[in-house]
Amino acid sequence: MEMPDVSAMEKGLIFDIQAYSVHDGPGTRTLIFMNGCPLRCEWCANPEGQMIRQRMMFKEQSCKNCPRRCVEACPIHAVRPSQEGPGLVAFDHTLCDMCEARQCIAVCYMQALQLSGKWYSVDDLMKVLTRDRCYWGSKGGVTLSGGEPLMQKNFVVELLRRCHEAYIGACVETSGHVPRATLEAVAPYVQWFFIDVKHMDTLRHREGTGVDNKLILDNIRWLANHREWSGRLMLRMPVIPGFNDSFENARATASFMKECGLGEINLLPFHRLGSSKHHQLGTEYRFENLSATKPEDLSPLAEIYRLEGLKCYIGSNTPF
Repeated sequence: MEMPDVSAMEKGLIFDIQAYSVHDGPGTRTLIFMNGCPLRCEWCANPEGQMIRQRMMFKEQSCKNCPRRCVEACPIHAVRPSQEGPGLVAFDHTLCDMCEARQCIAVCYMQALQLSGKWYSVDDLMKVLTRDRCYWGSKGGVTLSGGEPLMQKNFVVELLRRCHEAYIGACVETSGHVPRATLEAVAPYVQWFFIDVKHMDTLRHREGTGVDNKLILDNIRWLANHREWSGRLMLRMPVIPGFNDSFENARATASFMKECGLGEINLLPFHRLGSSKHHQLGTEYRFENLSATKPEDLSPLAEIYRLEGLKCYIGSNTPF
């Protein structure tokens, strides 16, 4: 997989920064969501972060009593008047994703149109982290998430190096679907890796995410046995009903963990927090009518890991 070279731009694209996170590593942390992801998970909660580009998001509920200035402003005719739904206009998001002009956003006084993502330099982010660090406590720090933060390799390596020099502890949440060289480059600066395991079956993994799991599993094996890295690796599994919530998959995952010498996994209950974002981007969300999973419903799956002598945490019930 070819990695975008952001070194020439000296900036990274980030679609959100949360200043007070307590579920993404030890202590209180600043959570940075970076754009770009090699996976296309059907249940994705952050679809605006899948591409390394800014995307136009349309909040239909805010499009009321509007003179439809965006229709005339659009130079590529991606906007048309509409009488369907709460919004007064409709968008061809395929065209919108290719547009660089964004005149429609400039004339939308109702703020129904917004641009996701902002370009930051490493210096910009270090100012944010310096501002936040007084609230972290002794165990806190920064966590890079996404999207897939390691897609913007050069920028992330430099950011993590600067954090290391400033004695800022770093965690990385990753899909694991990145070149080995990328892991090798960032590992010296990372105290915790959280790697998602979506499914142990290669074909099912491809069906649900668009890629197979070989690279991910190989990277987990490598990191788990990397003697020069002294950090902590925890697997995570977003449990998606009808996809990876079978006892068979849990047993296969437990077997893989024991093979790698890993002792803990975090099961994440399914939620629909990404639903509204898919609507704003004009993308399909096939889990629209599926209810969120209650943490207690994952107890039978967790018991499979525990019977194998592994620690299994459900949701926010983590060791930190």
